[in-house]
Parts: sequence; C-alpha cells; structure tokens
Amino acid sequence: MKAVRFHEYGAPDVLRYEDVEQPVPAAGEVLLRVAATSFNPVDGNIRAGFMQGPIPVTLPHTPGIDVAGTVEALGEGVDGLAVGDEAIGFLPMTGAGAAAEYVLAPAGTLTSAPKSIPLADAGGLPLVGLTAWQALFDHAKLTAGQRVLVNGAGGAVGGYAVQLAKHAGAHVIATAGPRSSERVRAAGADEVFGHGVPELSAVVDVVLNLAPVEPMELAALTSVVRDGGIVVNTTVWMAAPSDKQRGVCGVNLFVNSDAAQLARLVELVDAGELRVDIARRVPLADLPALHAEAAEGAISGKVVVLPPATASR
Repeated sequence: MKAVRFHEYGAPDVLRYEDVEQPVPAAGEVLLRVAATSFNPVDGNIRAGFMQGPIPVTLPHTPGIDVAGTVEALGEGVDGLAVGDEAIGFLPMTGAGAAAEYVLAPAGTLTSAPKSIPLADAGGLPLVGLTAWQALFDHAKLTAGQRVLVNGAGGAVGGYAVQLAKHAGAHVIATAGPRSSERVRAAGADEVFGHGVPELSAVVDVVLNLAPVEPMELAALTSVVRDGGIVVNTTVWMAAPSDKQRGVCGVNLFVNSDAAQLARLVELVDAGELRVDIARRVPLADLPALHAEAAEGAISGKVVVLPPATASR
C-alpha cells in the first residue's frame, strides 16, 4: 500500500511517499481502508521531533491522528463492527497513523461515521471536535447562560468550540484575524474581536485559549475572567495562567481519544446542529507540501488528506 512516513525527525522534506506492507489486525484491532485523514498542527510538531517526550513514536512513523474509513477486516474479539461499516476515530498518537491507504485502529477508538456528510470530510472531525468538547464541557463545565471567550477562534478547533458553546446556550465572544472573522461569525459567535485581549463590557465565566500567543498575553487573559472562573489552555507548551487571589483556575488541556464523546459529536452533525467545515482536500502524495505550508503558517481552515483510491473518485 502507499503511505507517507518519516524515517528521521526534521523539516517537512523528511516525509516520504512510499510503498509499505499492508498491516494485519491483531486481537482488538480493526483494519480500515482509509477514506481520509487530516492535518493537525501536532503532526508537524511530532515530525519535527518537538514532542518526543509526551508523544514518543517509533521510526519510521506514519502521521495522521484522525481517520475516516471503511472496515476491511476485524481482529479477534472485536464486537459491534462489521466489514463494510464506515467509521471514524482518533488514533493513538504514538502508533502508526492514517496517512496511508490502510491503517490499524483499536476497536475502542472508533465510532460510526456521520451519514449526512461525505465519509472523507468526516476525517476532519475527531481531534478538533474532541478538543473543543473536552475543553468546554469536561474542564470548563460550560452551561447555558454563561459567557465564554474563545481566543484564537479562527482555527479548526475554534470553529467547533464556537458552535458547541452556542449550542449549549452560552454567550460566545471570539477573537479572530481578518481572514477568519466572517467564518467565526457564521459559526455563531455573538461578538468578534481582533487578536489580543479584548476590552469587554462584562467579564466572562470561561476563557478557552487556542492561540499560540506570547506568555504575557496569555497571562493577561485572566483579567477578563470573573472571580472563580476558569482559563482552559490548549497551547500546552505554556502553562495555563491562573489568579489564586480571585479563584481563577488555569487548566492545560491535552486531548484524549473518546469514542463516546465522538459519537455525540456525530449525532450533532447528523442532526444539523454541528457543521463540519473542510477548507481543502489534498491527495496523500501532497502531504509533505502540506506540512511545508503549515510550517510557514499558510494553512487556513481544516484540510483533509485523501489516499489514492479516494482522491481518484
């Protein structure tokens, strides 16, 4: 089968589009024929070698944490799935990823794919959707009537965070750059500001920071949070700020694979209450060029990556 792998850490040019042996599912595993994976910024950080501590991988390594595909074969002991089923999942970060024609997935990471959108587009949902869900509901405990600031809402996670917070009945304030502000408004934001700490007419209950801002700007976000509120931070290389005197809590989020939560996101998609936005669809062979674009900060929106069989349809 075709796959993209890197045999050493480094710049995007270490990625090779090459022939590799098709894997065989062991007990508890599912072999998926990949319809799509997606690019996430963490893919570039893993490839560059910046994540060897928290995310150790074995070289050569195939990137691609998200997967959407069709069940091709089942390992021993797998229940609830059948050959031909369409599924999506958030793969283990330390294992072989889905930038390939076939990938192995632990059965427990998979859930049924949405029926209302193309299977390949569903490959853009798992990691970013779960990040937004876990930030808002697992950590911030967001409820109806609360005010939330999504800092850096113009990225892929931000679009889901705005939609999910709005669906939960929150008042959603967002910061975004000029090229993404209209997209953020379309996602449901009640107020949209430019980059930086906004001057708000009232404090918020929750800040969700998605932006790689300077440490001083990150710390300043506590100033717009009410006493007893929370800052959830996804840029985990910087500690989440807090204000102990006012009871403002800072939480660093490292997203987890959760099939039950992913199934809930799929329900929202199929109910028309959560929109999956895909900016571009690129063939697997172009993944090295996509990593190079990302390294230059040139990617806007969510990009899904299609193996040859899907890209040729």
